[in-house]
Amino acid sequence: MDASQVYILISIIILAIVAIVLYFASRKKSKEGLSKLAALAFAFIIAGIIFGEDRLIGYSLLGVGVFLALVDIYYKLRQRE
Repeated sequence: MDASQVYILISIIILAIVAIVLYFASRKKSKEGLSKLAALAFAFIIAGIIFGEDRLIGYSLLGVGVFLALVDIYYKLRQRE
């Protein structure tokens, strides 16, 4: 197994853990869809996984996706205050 494959596998496992935690945390709340920014972040992360063979493109797309997800989380937390 190549080092890049290990990184991709780790990122998939982390995303799965985050999805499970969010599922159990949001069962009590009303259902609302993904925001546009969260959907865009998700698309970048999936594209990074798909284009993972080229390290520069794959990791860049993953980085952009994670950054957009963090920005979306920040905006959602600011709206609740």
